[in-house]
Amino acid sequence: MAKESFQEVLNLNQRVDEAQTHNLSAENFAGADLSGANLSGINLFNANLSGANLNNAKLDSTNLNSAKLDNADLRGANLSGTNLGGTNLSGANLSDANLSDANLSLANLSGANLSGANLSGANLSGANLSLAKLSKADLNSADLSGTNLLAADLKSTDLRNANLSLANLDSASLKSANLSGAYLGGIKLSGANLSGANLSGANLNLSNLNRANLSNADLRSANLSNASLNLANLYGVKINDSTKLDNKSLG
Repeated sequence: MAKESFQEVLNLNQRVDEAQTHNLSAENFAGADLSGANLSGINLFNANLSGANLNNAKLDSTNLNSAKLDNADLRGANLSGTNLGGTNLSGANLSDANLSDANLSLANLSGANLSGANLSGANLSGANLSLAKLSKADLNSADLSGTNLLAADLKSTDLRNANLSLANLDSASLKSANLSGAYLGGIKLSGANLSGANLSGANLNLSNLNRANLSNADLRSANLSNASLNLANLYGVKINDSTKLDNKSLG
């Protein structure tokens, strides 16, 4: 990495006009300390930021498409509206980061820490979030269609009105998660922990809930027509006259 390129990045918070048009695509910032840096609106397409320290950095509306951010420290960073499509964020720490309305479609977030992150309205369609930590994250109205969330930690996560159609959440933990009004058509939740989860008004049509733990879950007004619930734990579930549950679904 050229010394002048690095110095420019450090000074971007004082050079707003240049920052809006600066092109740092394909630059190598692997392991660099960019904590608190202002990189708003920068073009970092395909840049190498593996292991970089971007703690509390400003990256809103930045183009990070196809960038390498594996094992990067992005705690508390502002990534609102940022383009992270196809980006490698495996093992990255994004706890308490702001990713509202960000594009993370097809991104690799396997093993990433997104605890407490704001992902409301974000596009995560087709992303890999296997083994990711998303406890207490805000995913309200997020698009998680076709997402891989195998064995992910989603305890107490806000997933209200989210789209999780055809997503894979086998063996995931959604204990006390809020999924009210969420679309879960065709979702895989085999062996998942949904104890105490709020699924009121959720659409679980054609979903796989075999061996899932739904104890004390709220299923009032939920649609479980054609869902598979073989060996599921339904102890203490809340239902009402508007809950759609086929007898054949229980196996």
